[in-house]
Amino acid sequence: MKQARTNFRRTGTESESLRCRAMAVFACLLLCGSGQVLARDNGERAIFDAAFDDTFNRYHLPGLAVGIVEDGKVVYTRAAGELEAGKGESITTETLFKIASNSKAMTTGLLARLVDQGKLAWSDPVSKYLPEFRMHDDWVTQNIQVRDLLIHNSGLGPGAGDLMLWPEPNHFTRADIINGLGWLKPTHSFRAHYTYDNLMYVVAGEVAAAAGGKPYDQLLREQLFQPLGMQRCQVGEWNRIEVGNVAQPHMRIGDGNQVIRRDGDLVPDATGMAAGGIRCSLDDMLTWVRMWLDPQSQWVSATQRRTLWSVQMPMPVSQRMRNWDNTHFNGYGYGWRLSDVDGVWRVAHTGTLAGMYSSVTLLPDQRTGIVVLINGSGGEARTVLTQALTKHFTAPEQRATVAGYAEALAGERGKTGRSSVQVPDTSARASLPPAQAKDALGRYVDPWFGTISLCTVDDRVVFASDKSPLMRGEVMQVGGRWLIDWFDDSVDAEAWLEFHPRTADTGGRLSLSHVDPDADSSFDFPDLDFSRVADCP
Repeated sequence: MKQARTNFRRTGTESESLRCRAMAVFACLLLCGSGQVLARDNGERAIFDAAFDDTFNRYHLPGLAVGIVEDGKVVYTRAAGELEAGKGESITTETLFKIASNSKAMTTGLLARLVDQGKLAWSDPVSKYLPEFRMHDDWVTQNIQVRDLLIHNSGLGPGAGDLMLWPEPNHFTRADIINGLGWLKPTHSFRAHYTYDNLMYVVAGEVAAAAGGKPYDQLLREQLFQPLGMQRCQVGEWNRIEVGNVAQPHMRIGDGNQVIRRDGDLVPDATGMAAGGIRCSLDDMLTWVRMWLDPQSQWVSATQRRTLWSVQMPMPVSQRMRNWDNTHFNGYGYGWRLSDVDGVWRVAHTGTLAGMYSSVTLLPDQRTGIVVLINGSGGEARTVLTQALTKHFTAPEQRATVAGYAEALAGERGKTGRSSVQVPDTSARASLPPAQAKDALGRYVDPWFGTISLCTVDDRVVFASDKSPLMRGEVMQVGGRWLIDWFDDSVDAEAWLEFHPRTADTGGRLSLSHVDPDADSSFDFPDLDFSRVADCP
């Protein structure tokens, strides 16, 4: 927020002093990157700068933006790198990043506003707002409440149905997602335990639209961006050229950063915007953080603030959390993860999309907040930087560093360089001869993912989805197995493809499974079950 100007006359000495300070600040900005540095003292600024620099250089990031709030005030902002590697356009504190799943807290904040306005209740059945909504189990359909959409207790497996959201761009609609949920089989009982999902947040966005009487993106602009002054945030369809200063996602390939899934001039309405499709700048996110850290803020009522930040679903406490943070509890509120760090209450979330990483960390009792935005392959970078900065406030005597946490992660991976199981060696792959696939060729349909083709293209067997254009690749042979080698490098989870021959009941089936058991769960291959419906064109 801008401070009001105070008009008074200064002496010549005071004016000269101010000019010197201004020159010093300008020099610092040139050396340190875009942004302002307002930390309490030079020692604290040096700690923040060291963490920023080590992260940026260690992980060869294309771009990084970091902001810190102390006692409710912005004390540090810094940005470095490029919107698009090699193009020379610098990232600033006004650059738009995909905040990914940090969108979820904005969705629950919007819902909380609607609760305050008497337009819905957390305990309302989802069917009250979306009569067409169906889950696989009829009892769940009848009993699932608005609150259940927000706390990852649906009974679905990890990432169930996420292939309707990602990889982007694709042609799935929110209506497709609501219809598709009825075909996704649960892996455990409804409300039994926490399993992260995204589709329920898409449904939650549609509930908000129905209760609020306007499309989700319009509601978010009117109820959140405008009253809070988050002027750069974008949701729904928007023009990249008119908005300007938009970071592009990158993937680390060899020794360089390569843009993936580059935006066109017109950024389309993201189907999953309520789950992870909002873009904001560092300045916007710090405005968002300061609102939550202000106990006097009336954007949502005190009652709803407590509700959003109350544990609604217990989550496991990992060994890393025990080792690094001495954590004793961990749970999910409405769009926020809640835990303790060194005896300090933490409210936080992360966001992950291909080539974009974000984190928001709040320490409400200290009125402290940390925002990290990255436009590259930044999973580990986000982890170590957020951790080192958080420790500065929860356990300063530990003098935690990015380097220390990077070494700890390397130790977890061990000598194999893997966090868990070994990936099969698929290097001895060769194109599958079309003659060997002749019985499997054809058009297939999955009830929630839609139609795909397994057909020959230029003497190659190609798997291609009708609704998800990036899910297209050549079928390779690895020993006695078939593997789909996706044409787009950003689709980084290869799949085994298995053909189940014709029977008296079916014309043949296809199923997919992960080559890498540790692949991102959003590549939801196991839930796919394709039935043959036609010959290739």
